Amino acid sequence: MGKKLVLIDGHSILNRAFYGVPDLTNSDGMHTNAIYGFLNILFKILEEEQADYLTVAFDLKAPTFRHKMYKEYKGTRKPMPEELHQQVPIMKELLNAMGIKTVEKEGYEADDLLGTLAKKAEQEGISVSLVSGDRDLLQLASDKIKIRIPKTKRGKTEIEDYNTNDVIEKYHVTPLQIIDLKGLMGDTSDNIPGVPGIGEKRATAIIESFGSVEEAYMHIEEVKPPKARESLREHYDMAVMSKKLATIDTNAPIEFSFEEAKIEDFYTKEAFELIKRLEFKSILSKFGKDMSHNDNLEQAFSYIKTKKEAERLFSELEEMGKAPEFGKDMAVGIQILQREKDNNSKFSIGKDGQYSLFADKSEASSILGIGLAFGEKVFSVLANEEIKEDFLMKQIEKMAKAGFSYSTFQLKEQLNIFPVTEESKVYDLSVAAYLLNPLKDSYLYDDIARDYLMMTVPSYQELFGKRKIEEAFESKKEEVFNYLCYEAYVALKAKHVLFEKLEEENMKELYEEIEMPLVFTLYDMEARGIMVNKEELKEYGEQLEVKIHELEKNIYDLAGEVFNINSPKQLGVILFEKLKLPFAKKTKTGYSTSADILEKLKCEDPIVSMILEYRQLTKLKSTYADGLAAFISESDQRIHGKFNQTITATGRISSTEPNLQNIPIRMELGRQIRKVFIPKEDYVFLDADYSQIELRVLAHMSGDKTLIKAYKEEQDIHKITASQVFHTPLNEVTGIQRSNAKAVNFGIVYGISSFGLGQDLNITRKEAEEYIKKYFETYPRVKEFLDELVEKGKKDGYVESLFHRRRPIPELKSANYMQRSFGERIAMNSPIQGTAADIIKIAMIRVNRELKQRNMKSSLLLQVHDELLIETHKEEIDEVKEILQKEMFHAVHLEVPMEIDINEGKNWYEAK
Repeated sequence: MGKKLVLIDGHSILNRAFYGVPDLTNSDGMHTNAIYGFLNILFKILEEEQADYLTVAFDLKAPTFRHKMYKEYKGTRKPMPEELHQQVPIMKELLNAMGIKTVEKEGYEADDLLGTLAKKAEQEGISVSLVSGDRDLLQLASDKIKIRIPKTKRGKTEIEDYNTNDVIEKYHVTPLQIIDLKGLMGDTSDNIPGVPGIGEKRATAIIESFGSVEEAYMHIEEVKPPKARESLREHYDMAVMSKKLATIDTNAPIEFSFEEAKIEDFYTKEAFELIKRLEFKSILSKFGKDMSHNDNLEQAFSYIKTKKEAERLFSELEEMGKAPEFGKDMAVGIQILQREKDNNSKFSIGKDGQYSLFADKSEASSILGIGLAFGEKVFSVLANEEIKEDFLMKQIEKMAKAGFSYSTFQLKEQLNIFPVTEESKVYDLSVAAYLLNPLKDSYLYDDIARDYLMMTVPSYQELFGKRKIEEAFESKKEEVFNYLCYEAYVALKAKHVLFEKLEEENMKELYEEIEMPLVFTLYDMEARGIMVNKEELKEYGEQLEVKIHELEKNIYDLAGEVFNINSPKQLGVILFEKLKLPFAKKTKTGYSTSADILEKLKCEDPIVSMILEYRQLTKLKSTYADGLAAFISESDQRIHGKFNQTITATGRISSTEPNLQNIPIRMELGRQIRKVFIPKEDYVFLDADYSQIELRVLAHMSGDKTLIKAYKEEQDIHKITASQVFHTPLNEVTGIQRSNAKAVNFGIVYGISSFGLGQDLNITRKEAEEYIKKYFETYPRVKEFLDELVEKGKKDGYVESLFHRRRPIPELKSANYMQRSFGERIAMNSPIQGTAADIIKIAMIRVNRELKQRNMKSSLLLQVHDELLIETHKEEIDEVKEILQKEMFHAVHLEVPMEIDINEGKNWYEAK
């Protein structure tokens, strides 16, 4: 088999990748999506081609012959977006680090260099695969030169291949005639003007008939139709110039040696360090184990396999803890593996394979093993025939009581086995890393090792793939040993680095006073769960079923036929072809029947309102009536949901398995699902809700005197806003005006645009603009404050809450207007929403703590946005109300008073 050369059009592929891969940034805020996409295309091509040589060509900024001609005709090319521009030098540096040959030359574009090298290789009998997004390069296609054009969509790459016959089949012209085709039709992406009025179809017909631009002009009277004939006659000079612009120079004066382009080992130490800095986890895994997995560190790991060794280890640890030079300040990195014990208990497996069990401590899951690191020692101890689980549990209990300083990951998932308390010196490093960068999608030991220790360790997936930890425990013992050691080692070493960064960024207090105590509060809530009336849930589902069937029948009657309402394709045909409704929007698979399209159609035909209601009810049934049943524990009839602390960028807690924060409240039938959540016997629910917390935070943070005065005088803020905005005396404000003012008040907090407000209130954009203008005239300091937040975000790259919670905003630096506008809305809202999130966290920590310290029967079960739900013993109702009022009111001191609404009920619906 002959030799093969792969040529890559550097800027073209970077450009394709930039627009094809969603925006990515590393921890330093550097945009990385173009580099990531480029590398994925590169590795895909190399895997397919098995080539001998590789070269990447780049354009230089220096003017070329073609650039000079562009100026004469249509000016220069559109400038490169800044987010892409900053990635070009990094890409070149990385290619150099990987030992990949790159070429560039003043006065010549990349495609001239690629054309020259392709023809040189062809002459020497070397096959060529030329990769570019620029179809100009199709003119180079031959039996030996294959042009490969990648298309990247949603991160996936497909590649079109063209040799001579492929070009003829697709374009009906030969590769060289592509130049003539471009001469006539032009190319807007390359600023090639072409001949006015001649498009691709007509240009193809002319070249098929005459063979070239020049021949067509020589036979101008035969060119059809007359309009194209006259345009070519008048603009022949433009056709000739366009052809020159499209012609690739295959004789560029470039020195090149195939030996220099020989493919060798890309996975160098320099490339590894760069890719680590770029934070491409999946690409790092391509590097050899020797480099990426710190084998020298594994040599320091000790695997404890006998009980005698284990006793010696724990005894040594105990003695070290007693020693004066260590005392209780001795730092220990710890990670505990668990497995399910009680089949009726609810448990789940996290992204890293960590088991978590939500049950009473008496039903706690059993232990699989422990990873420990202290000083320079790293150990893992797994349960086996000799080292019993009971023995390991006793050691864990002893360690908890010893009061060492412990650091770990995902502490909440280990608390049912690791009996430490809020008062213990224990630190969850996943939470610390989340505070430092809340935009990342995971905070596991391998993420933290890479981001803060500049080392790469094998992730759970690399070690075990999709295996659950119990399966891995049986089949991959060695990897489990390593896994625990790596977790413990990183937990020990990263704590100091993370704490230094928290201190630098003024978030240490936020971490210690709010986030760490919250770990224990959330654990308590998950362990308690909330009771569900299964019969009531079943009846609710049946009630929905009846209503859904009624709607189905009515929809079929109005449509005049039976069809699949859940099929967008069939629904589109009914709405836009059969019923001839407006706003038809064609997609590749049919008509769009998205919620916003249906909302526009509501007044056009009664069928649309029914379809919208049908969608809501079917979602209610699948998600809640049917979905909730799967989460009810057989042992206690309670749902032990999961509260996530490190998911949202704003600092709010999220709820999953199931999502109890997303229960619909806008429609009555949706609200009724709350009736199935009930307290146990002799208990009631107390629901405490902060009133207008975000508006109160806005009043405090902005310092707007009018807004502060209104709250201090306990006035109706929405009514006051309505009076000012609509120029209506306060006592004449209508319900609709108040409702509209409420939308403006809350919309301002979320940085709403006039377009968004107009849609919400079903008014024109001009009217919405007027509402917003009047709002800012009423509360002038609010406008100044929001503008200041945007400026701060642009200057510092982040905004922060009252408690110094940071929200990075890379979108503010985007060249894309929509992205930038989104960033501005984030800058306005994040400090307010983040502060509100911090306040509710403080309140729930204090309420939970107070209930426990007083040894009360009542307990905190749920937190939903600005609301706390307490399962309250009937004898403790007044005391719990007093605790809620006190702890929620005093969670923070603002310039405006907090207002707490407390309601009581025999189910969540009544209490809310």
